[in-house]
Amino acid sequence: MQSHLNVDQLVMARDRHRLNRLRKDKKTETAEIEKFFEKSNHKVKQRLARLPKIKLNQDLPVTQYADRLIEAIHQHQVIIVAGETGSGKTTQLPQIAMLAGRGLTGMIGHTQPRRLAARSVSQRIAEEVGEKLGESIGFKVRFNEQGSQDSIVRLMTDGILLAELTNDRFLSKYDTIIIDEAHERSLNIDFIMGYLKQLLPKRPDLKVIVTSATLDVNRFSQYFNDAPIFEVEGRSFPVEVRYRPISELSIVGSDDDEFDDFEENLPRAVVQAVEECFADAEGKGHPEHADILIFASTEQEIRELQETLQKYGPRHTEVLPLYARLALAEQQKIFNPGGKGRRIIIATNVAETALTVPNIRYVIDSGFARISRYNYRSRVQRLPIEAISQAAANQRKGRCGRIAAGVCIRLYSEEDFMSRPEFTEPEIKRTNLASVILQMQSLGLGSLEDFDFIEPPDFRLVNDGRKLLIELGALNDRKNELTKVGQMMARMPIDPRLARMIIGGAHFGVLKEALIIVSALAIQDPRERPADKQMQADQKHALFKEADSDFLFYLKLWNTLQTSPDTQSENKRRQFARQHFLSWLRLREWKQTHQQL
Repeated sequence: MQSHLNVDQLVMARDRHRLNRLRKDKKTETAEIEKFFEKSNHKVKQRLARLPKIKLNQDLPVTQYADRLIEAIHQHQVIIVAGETGSGKTTQLPQIAMLAGRGLTGMIGHTQPRRLAARSVSQRIAEEVGEKLGESIGFKVRFNEQGSQDSIVRLMTDGILLAELTNDRFLSKYDTIIIDEAHERSLNIDFIMGYLKQLLPKRPDLKVIVTSATLDVNRFSQYFNDAPIFEVEGRSFPVEVRYRPISELSIVGSDDDEFDDFEENLPRAVVQAVEECFADAEGKGHPEHADILIFASTEQEIRELQETLQKYGPRHTEVLPLYARLALAEQQKIFNPGGKGRRIIIATNVAETALTVPNIRYVIDSGFARISRYNYRSRVQRLPIEAISQAAANQRKGRCGRIAAGVCIRLYSEEDFMSRPEFTEPEIKRTNLASVILQMQSLGLGSLEDFDFIEPPDFRLVNDGRKLLIELGALNDRKNELTKVGQMMARMPIDPRLARMIIGGAHFGVLKEALIIVSALAIQDPRERPADKQMQADQKHALFKEADSDFLFYLKLWNTLQTSPDTQSENKRRQFARQHFLSWLRLREWKQTHQQL
């Protein structure tokens, strides 16, 4: 299926808009206008020549709607595509957009909530169009980019798109924006949608496609002035749900006293559930096709379950971790399964909707995830482990039943499931808003109260964010404008408090040290304390401790990593990290963050 596109017939509203401005300017010569139009036309022809040959995957349900979607893209500025997991939205929509003539007057920007998804989805689309990654299909995440301005489709995190607003208010390098996984309602997604709603009247050529995996799509449609909704059925087989509760109590999260008992009993319950899955597979006559996806809350929990399953789990089974910061080579093992052996994937909620792990027949759901929470009274942003919503639990269930009938084992009771909230609370209602207020002021978008969010934030969180920025010297209390300090802070891709530390470090002549410490605080702690080796880990970490300050730990560790003969090659650094109970991936991210700042 390949669209027959005629450059002369393309509606280049954006270029016509510019041409009209040039024509109104009486100083502009006719020759200059013609030259502009020729240049624009030439650019579109170049991009048309680079358009990959598209052959949609007819096995995916969304492709059955391709003609209707192409027509809707032509007729509407915004469309909403709602589809269950496995309908093919993420990989097929950019290709359907190309068939609709998009990607010729600018790139198709396709946002993902997580880096891991942006990388793996771009790789998948590139394979489907028969090209190497970085040609027509590229991706851009923090610290890593493949592709160029000449790419037709760019996968990226929503954070990258937000960062681009600083230098490109009109998003002029894009002719289409696809907001994927909008149901996750992250702060970035809500802000991007609010910004796009303001931008659309100024960019009549810009098209927006919003995708969501849950039933809460009417809210998105109403927000974008009754944009048309396309509901796509998932490619799913029946999934049997089995409840195997670890505790008879309904545990809300890690703050509950009963949670410790749950954590202690989790490894044993997971081993039993895995054995039940394999027994079920053998009973159905397909023991070799019994890949299992286990949902865990944290990276540490993943490692502990991995060790337990390798010790006590079924033999001849590969146990693989999956989380957002996983190295690219490790990700490939999961998305490109080789051989015929059985696999167990243990993942955080990154595998809930953003990624599709192939060949999953069984899901084991612990029922918990890390959820960011901000307390405006104590001004502390925490990451407690909380019980997931019903919508999230159903997303997890939907990860099996895609290639054959599946089984989902929930390690909590049915009563517990029914008592949970229907949807996960949007991030804007549970996070520190200082960074959003700072960015809005920097972009000249006015006050946060007047900004048209899909759901307005709690006024107490707004007041707290503004008060914090005034205390940091970023905001002028009387005029409600950014100060010079605030303008500098707005350029840094980190929490405003950390940005202020860097400016303060420069003022006091300790910029070098402040950069090292702030870079460390901007990532997850690189120290690891495995449950069975806590004492050894503490002894190794003590080598870098300083009596005067916990911050000096990072300086001493950084200097050791830079100067020690044991850390001069990548293999040596990996070995050093392993010996000293440090996360190699986080050490690398620390260095990259330092370079960026």
